[in-house]
Formats: sequence, C-alpha cells, structure tokens
Amino acid sequence: MNTKFIAFAFTTALAASGVAFAAEQEKMDMGDLSVSAKDQDTSGGTVTADKIMAAANGWLVVHRTDAEMKPGPVIAYAPLKKGENNEVSAILTERVAKGDKLMFMLHGEEGGMKTGIFEYTLGAKEDGPVKVDGKLVMTVINAE
Repeated sequence: MNTKFIAFAFTTALAASGVAFAAEQEKMDMGDLSVSAKDQDTSGGTVTADKIMAAANGWLVVHRTDAEMKPGPVIAYAPLKKGENNEVSAILTERVAKGDKLMFMLHGEEGGMKTGIFEYTLGAKEDGPVKVDGKLVMTVINAE
C-alpha cells in the first residue's frame, strides 16, 4: 500500500477530528458559562461574585436592576480571565442602598478600540454582554 497516501489520510483524519474537538470544546465552554453571587452587604463600597466561568477574557459588569429584571446603568466592573474566576470583586461607582437589586453580568472584550480597557455603555456593542442561546449570562442579588 502507498505509505504517502496512508500518511495523508491519517493527517487529514487527525486534522478533521481536531476541528470537531475544538468545535465541541467551544460549544461545551459556552454551555458552562455562568455567574454566581449571593446577596451581600454593599456598605464597604464593593461587591463580589463568588464564581464566574468565562469562555474568553472579559468583564464582570454590575448593573442596577429592578423587579422587571432589565439591565440598568453600570455601577461596577472588574476584569476576568478566560476560564474559572473566583471571588471577583468590583468597586461600586455609586452608593447602593439596602434592598437594591444588582445584576452581575458576564461581558466580553470584543468590539472595543482597546484591549483591557472597559468601553461598554448601556446598549453599546463594545465589550458587550455575553449571551448563550439568546439569554444573558447573569445573576441578580439583593444589597443587604
């Protein structure tokens, strides 16, 4: 049998399986994206997410929200690395009263002009929210 043909076929099959694995890995990563946080005291001027799973470098973004659960103004953010991020704290840019609802949301690093600089404004595409199956990756907490 022709060894060049066998080597070519093996290499082609290996490359195809690598592409399939990479696509499956990306799909798996998207399904694993999450933001976890508990109700917490905000009197110290910071908030903390317990755990965030991110498919790429990005941002924890804290929005004000209300009973309608729509994202409101950004009041804190912190950088994230790809993968698991634990105990991510962000400094609040304004006072939060006891009982206020805060939305902790995963945002990406895409679309902006500068890497590592948070450029999002409400409704913009730069460093915008990450969605899985059309749903925001987020959780809502109450300020205590």
